[in-house]
Amino acid sequence: MATTIKIPQLFHRSYRPTIKSSSQYSSPLQIFLLPFLSQRHATGISLRGKVGKGEAVKKEQPKKKKKARLTFRQYDLKDMTQFSLCDAMRYIRAFEVGQVPTSAKYDLALRLRTTKNGPAVRNRLRLPHPVNTSLRIAVICPSPSPIATAAQAVGASVCGEDELFDQIREGKINFERLLCHTDSAAKLNKAGLGKVLGPRGLMPSTKLGTITRDVEGLVKSMVGSTEYREKLGVIRASVGQLGFTPEEMQSNIRVFMEAVKRDLNAMSDKITKEIHEVVLSSTHAPGFSLNGEFKSDTSPPTHDLAVL
Repeated sequence: MATTIKIPQLFHRSYRPTIKSSSQYSSPLQIFLLPFLSQRHATGISLRGKVGKGEAVKKEQPKKKKKARLTFRQYDLKDMTQFSLCDAMRYIRAFEVGQVPTSAKYDLALRLRTTKNGPAVRNRLRLPHPVNTSLRIAVICPSPSPIATAAQAVGASVCGEDELFDQIREGKINFERLLCHTDSAAKLNKAGLGKVLGPRGLMPSTKLGTITRDVEGLVKSMVGSTEYREKLGVIRASVGQLGFTPEEMQSNIRVFMEAVKRDLNAMSDKITKEIHEVVLSSTHAPGFSLNGEFKSDTSPPTHDLAVL
């Protein structure tokens, strides 16, 4: 027979629960915690570890996922210290003290305001003052042949087919660019060198224009030229050597900027890409944001920057 146990008032009247059955709470600890039973309705937790009837249950709401950014993060240039070209070259040369003038190069990075899933800019141009004049180019074509002779005459380092394939399989890759004549493209595919050349970015393809009939003209345009491509919203290219004068750097940067702007304007109307920031750095120096000026009032004379 059910009995009712009345608990003496310990705190407030709201802490005096009425128990219908004495068998419901058999543990001394449970009986000791009876004054706090009124909190069960607020927390939704019973003494038995289960939610009782009429008690509220708090469900954990799933966290809202942050929307992925569609564009690359850009910083406000108003709060950033920017430099003229001569000032940036002055500080960069201080980081390059003791380096061989021909080994350290000036690099220019163009940060773009663009979407993440848009097409990338990629091209090649010849600067007024060439930066890399020791580019090693290999050509896949029959050798000896008039094609190989013409390619070597304008600057190709290695020409051949089977001999060149064997060197690549052995890991002897002594070149920075690899071109292929159209008539030798079938042999290149049968050689199965994609796993070796692909990760290095050397695999010739028609899309990139490295498989062509005019091998001589392509080699001539690549010797002394500079390649640039967009990656993660930034276009990078080498624009000068450490021994270049500020006037030579200015000429190279102007030609490079004009070429990039032409590439951006040639894209579809649905794709918008704009230059947000121009940063000049070098092989061993950090980047300096340029403000578009050639020199400032505190810049050293330009002839001092031309002396190593």
